[in-house]
Amino acid sequence: MAKLTGKVAIVTGASKGIGAAIALHLAAEGAAVVVNYASSKEGADRVANEITRKGGKAFTLQAHINNPAEVQFLFAETLKRFGKLDILINNAGIYEFLALEDVTPEHFHKTFDLNVLGLLLATREAVKCFGTSGGSIVNISSISSRSAVPNTSVYSASKAAVNAITKSLGAELGPHRIRVNAVNPGMVETEGTHSQGITESDFRKETEAHTPLGRIGRPDDIAPAVVFLASDDASWITGETLFITGGLG
Repeated sequence: MAKLTGKVAIVTGASKGIGAAIALHLAAEGAAVVVNYASSKEGADRVANEITRKGGKAFTLQAHINNPAEVQFLFAETLKRFGKLDILINNAGIYEFLALEDVTPEHFHKTFDLNVLGLLLATREAVKCFGTSGGSIVNISSISSRSAVPNTSVYSASKAAVNAITKSLGAELGPHRIRVNAVNPGMVETEGTHSQGITESDFRKETEAHTPLGRIGRPDDIAPAVVFLASDDASWITGETLFITGGLG
């Protein structure tokens, strides 16, 4: 039997990149998946259609994770469609790199409202939906939470906050049988890194030169670890942060 048979999962920001890969891997292990998106309905539909084509269960739902009313709608619709919730993957996020002189209050709040506040809002609703058997929450953080390279002060701070929240909520929610863990990917090739020119940049070459495994990651390098943390295989793991970076420190 697949390790997530009978489970229901929400993946935020699942229309592309790491989120899409996570949704597909969760479904491959038997979970019914809510493919959340903010703007790319086409991408979300593509992910959901691939899941159903392979015999799985999925539907798409638009909701901006930094909007409390839309977050409540996302979780209410999940319960309406599937009757329960077992897993939340907090993947939705934004990254924009700016030098200190270019940092504005708008940039700060845009980053923290999604990467930190949105994660908290989604987690709060998930806790209300989990049954007496508890649930699993996996937060997608970043190697930037500890590497904090130049021009990433706001983004890196937001991801360091995600790791702190993971530790705190792991302790707070453990008595309710709710596990909270974080995955911190290194540089991963996605639609976003391509659109921002990162994939073809000297930064990528420098990163690969210092990575023991000699390459940047792919979404399918990250998703299996998320499945593991979401599953009962990780039933005694909470409050932890796992770095998946090809060995890059």
